[in-house]
Amino acid sequence: MNNPTYFRIAIACIAFSLFSVACSSPAPEEAAAPEEMAPPVAASPDMSAIKAEIQALETAWGAADNAGDVAALLAFYTDDAVSMGSGAPMAVGKAAIQKELEAGMASKPAGSTVSYEVLDVFGDENTVTEVGKTTRVDASGKVISSGKYMAIWEKRDGKYLCVRDISNSDSKEK
Repeated sequence: MNNPTYFRIAIACIAFSLFSVACSSPAPEEAAAPEEMAPPVAASPDMSAIKAEIQALETAWGAADNAGDVAALLAFYTDDAVSMGSGAPMAVGKAAIQKELEAGMASKPAGSTVSYEVLDVFGDENTVTEVGKTTRVDASGKVISSGKYMAIWEKRDGKYLCVRDISNSDSKEK
C-alpha cells in the first residue's frame, strides 16, 4: 500500500470521526439566564375615585356656569385648551374660549341653571377622558335642554385641567 494513500485515508477517517462526534455531541449548556424579574406591575388607577374627582370638578363648573362666572370657568382650562361647542367654530386657547363662554352666557335663558353629570371616565391618573351629559332647567325646574360632552383632563401641578372638550345639544334650546 502506498504511504501517501494510507495517510490520506487515515486523515479522512479522523476528519469523519471528528465531524461525527461534533454533530452528535450535545450542545454545550448555555449559561442559565438569571431568573428574569417581571417588571413591577403598576397598580391600576382607582377609576371610581378619579370619577368622583372629575364629578366634583363638573359640579364646581356648573356652579360657576350658573353664576355666570367666566373667570372661574376659564380657570378649569389649560392655556392651550381647545373647546368644540355645538354650532360654533373650534375655540383654540383661553382667549377664544372666553369669547365662546361670554357669548353662551349672553344667550342663556334667564333663570335657567345647568348641571353636569359624569357618566364615564377612562385613562390613567395623568390623562382622563370624561363622557358626560348636561341638563338645563328653567326657574321652575322644567328641563329645557339636554346635551352630551366629552372632556380630556390632564393632571398638571396636582390638579386636573381641561385640555380638550366637545359638546352638543340633544335639541335646540328653547
